[in-house]
Amino acid sequence: MDIGALLKSLIYLIASSLLYPVLFLLVALVVYIVISSGSFFAEWLERLRLVKYFPERLPRLIREGNDQNFFPHRVNSYLEDLRLLLNKVSQPDGVEIENILQETSLKTWESLDRIKMIIRIGPSLGLIGTLIPMGTGLAALGQGDMTKLSSDLVIAFTTTVVGLAVGIVAYFFYTIKKRWVEEDIKNIELATEILASEILEERHR
Repeated sequence: MDIGALLKSLIYLIASSLLYPVLFLLVALVVYIVISSGSFFAEWLERLRLVKYFPERLPRLIREGNDQNFFPHRVNSYLEDLRLLLNKVSQPDGVEIENILQETSLKTWESLDRIKMIIRIGPSLGLIGTLIPMGTGLAALGQGDMTKLSSDLVIAFTTTVVGLAVGIVAYFFYTIKKRWVEEDIKNIELATEILASEILEERHR
């Protein structure tokens, strides 16, 4: 029994069987990117409507509690939870405040994980979807089946285009959303420091 021929047949069978799962995953990524584009532009419109402010005025706005129109919903939700925590009858200590800050920062960064993975997964699936039909197309060429070769080449090139397009769009979304996340975390940390320091000052009086 020729072990080499058996291994080649197994590898060919495994590679060929991956084509349809790859095509399915590419379609799923396209659907996800379309859905993500809706949420991306919704957040973009929300931030576009925010009231502009001078950075030096921000601490005073936070102290006065007049910051709802200056921050997006993610920051406003955190500030609402923080103020509820700070105004409880049993005043929280620094550990509780630090915990809610770190938990919010972690969840905010985790919101970028899927888009970040798609940047790599999309082009990789496109490459896999290119190489598999190329192999079957070359086999068809050896048998003189030009119809099979042409159909495999169409699949090969279209999967490359779709994979690269998904990666490009995901990278664009990731770059913009990363800047938003960094801005939100900066404002969250600033607001936490200001509000917590006020509570501690009142406690020591």
